[in-house]
Amino acid sequence: MKIIPLASRNVVRNWRRSLVTTLAMAFAGVIMMLFAALIEGMLLASERNAVAMNLGDLQIHVTGYRDDQDLYKLITDPQSLVTQIQQAGFTASQRLYGFGLAASGSTSAGAQMRGIYPESEATVTQIHQHVSQGQWLNTQYPTGVVLGKKLARTLGVVPGDEVIIVSQASDGAVADALYQVIGVLKAVGDEVDRAGFFMLADTFRELMVIPSGAHEIAIMRQDRSADLALATETIKQLAVGYETRNWRQLQPVIARILDLADSQTIFMIIITYVAVAMVILNAMLMSVFERIHEFGVMKAIGVTPWQITQLVFAETLVQVTVAALLALIIGGWSSYYFQQHGIDLTHLASAASIGGIALDPIWYAHTTFKSVMMPIGFLFIIALLSVIYPAIKAALIQPVKAIYYR
Repeated sequence: MKIIPLASRNVVRNWRRSLVTTLAMAFAGVIMMLFAALIEGMLLASERNAVAMNLGDLQIHVTGYRDDQDLYKLITDPQSLVTQIQQAGFTASQRLYGFGLAASGSTSAGAQMRGIYPESEATVTQIHQHVSQGQWLNTQYPTGVVLGKKLARTLGVVPGDEVIIVSQASDGAVADALYQVIGVLKAVGDEVDRAGFFMLADTFRELMVIPSGAHEIAIMRQDRSADLALATETIKQLAVGYETRNWRQLQPVIARILDLADSQTIFMIIITYVAVAMVILNAMLMSVFERIHEFGVMKAIGVTPWQITQLVFAETLVQVTVAALLALIIGGWSSYYFQQHGIDLTHLASAASIGGIALDPIWYAHTTFKSVMMPIGFLFIIALLSVIYPAIKAALIQPVKAIYYR
């Protein structure tokens, strides 16, 4: 008996039921494919905002600096260490940190001053591309500063305004100076948004009386697909005596969310496909009960229970294959469309964050082989599992009883 041709004929013969079942499976496949692509996009954006906008892949500090950000805990010869890191195939940049009170007019707020070298900082982060107003730091404006989004709003300043910073320098004297705001950042993360006060490293050294050293060296892999754990061990061997941590250790919440991403996606797919399985189960049971006489005659002329089972499975396989093709076409196009254009959530979630890392208000999908094939694979599995009972029911039909079935 030719199973596939016969199964195809049966599917076409009952085309209304087959159409409803196929469209239900295709719709679920499209939704899950788009959902998986959007989740991939959100996680990619979260990692990018955590790593490429602020942290870098790895950071080096004096031991204990992360727990107690003391102004005097400095890496003594940062340039030599940066040179070694660059020779090992990484990019690196020095950073300096301090805390003070920023004020404009009658308004003041706590600020985390960050002294950076714009040229090398651009090799480890993309924060220079995340300016919403004005421009990024450059040597043409030695007294220019760039503020975090919330800090600028708290102080009520925009590019062109002046801001005063008051702190305590390393020599114990009062450190105060007047700076001009040349830029305001987009949302990056809670820490940067609330207190980010970026200035040139040389300007910071002059203000805080720190002629040499650095509080932090941020590092980025040139090949982002390279093993992060191996990169961490490589840097540890170069930065002997210092504390080296990768971004997963610095942001464990984001790392945990990324680790659980696959489980979350699979869980949502299973929940959705359970509903689809009920539709398939109901449709195939209806098909079996409507064709009890037919199955009885088939068994009477010598068709085995195994062949009956194969036939029912083949009918489902034909429908799920058509559904999968529709899902691939529509779902693939939808995922690609939202990968290019995104979903604008500016009015709904302009300040949304995960683990303190700001999410982009434009939610972009990210289409990968996994985001496309995982929903399709689960669709086949769930569909074939849901038809087991109807297939067994059809295989166990007794010819004599089938003839008199009403």
